Amino acid sequence: MSSTLEKYENFLVKNVSTISTLESSLRSVTWFLPGRFKDADLASEGLSAILHVSSMYHDTLLARVVQSDPHWKPILPIPLHTRYTRAWSDKETLYKWAARSLELIRFTQLLVEMLLRRKVSDKNRWRGIVFLETVKMILRFTLLKLTTRPLLSPPIPERDIDPASMTPSSTHTSPTLAPTSPSSSSSSSSPPTPDHLKNNHIPLQPNALMLTPPPPAHADTSVEDYLLPKALTTSSVKPSMLLMRPMSSPLEWVSECIYIIRPWVYASMLSTMKHKDKALVTAFAMELISRNLRRTPSHSADLEREEYARRDRDILWYLLRGSVWETYSRPKVEAVVEKIANTPILGVLSSIVKDWIPLVDGYYYYTAP
Repeated sequence: MSSTLEKYENFLVKNVSTISTLESSLRSVTWFLPGRFKDADLASEGLSAILHVSSMYHDTLLARVVQSDPHWKPILPIPLHTRYTRAWSDKETLYKWAARSLELIRFTQLLVEMLLRRKVSDKNRWRGIVFLETVKMILRFTLLKLTTRPLLSPPIPERDIDPASMTPSSTHTSPTLAPTSPSSSSSSSSPPTPDHLKNNHIPLQPNALMLTPPPPAHADTSVEDYLLPKALTTSSVKPSMLLMRPMSSPLEWVSECIYIIRPWVYASMLSTMKHKDKALVTAFAMELISRNLRRTPSHSADLEREEYARRDRDILWYLLRGSVWETYSRPKVEAVVEKIANTPILGVLSSIVKDWIPLVDGYYYYTAP
């Protein structure tokens, strides 16, 4: 088994650019599958889950290769999110596995819901959803206890390696090609001299264009505009563990705890007919309370400001949930879809959106918090 994994790792490193392109292409295909044939939504989500899980595994292998071999260089500068999450993953084994488990559930939760909807009753489907949200809540509280800092999404390092830069060197051979001999590799390094030039011993005179200096170039940007993006910031020189400041006041802890339990409360209320109508209002109120109680990050806390900006953008997802979606957003989307259905090019987009509307209606995890 270990030899098989080792062969796969070698194959991944030597073909990482091709594999990355294939993953991106297959992800694009998943957007067009729903509505094309029976159970196309299940096939689409199954393919998407496999791609996300395999990408997470590939990121882990590539990070290991970069750390063990100085020949490979990561993207510079390394993103702050990657520096922070990798530092915690290297320091705390529990953080690493809790974060990976949380991402694994996030990648497969919609697929699990689709299977539950086809195999069990609606009541048991909601029990499965509440169970997943309970596990996710426990994992998030585990990460919060370990870090004592606001949680980042995703909690694992993202790929910080340019696949195009990881081309195999001349000392490596591809597993699908026969190895080249030293003589052939050395001879192929320089092109052969043409026959009509082999006896030519008189040097050629350089062209006049090569001797003429180029005209002075006029820069479109000033020196300050060019150097400013390359200058080091406060976050660039901070230790990775200090990119996010620990929470100190009780209000900060209350804010983060409310944010963590919000998805569980929303799913639990939707699973019961008694509180189903109040679920959206309750979740939105918890979102606003958490937002108002959280601390205001300083100008140098770039990573924390990015996370809070992402949370603020996620509030727009409430337009696709519950009664807001049923009474306001969906009629407007359907009206736009019908209006552009016969328009060239836009008609294709209209068809895709039209196939996705029933999925938003029928599945919780398409727009879940």
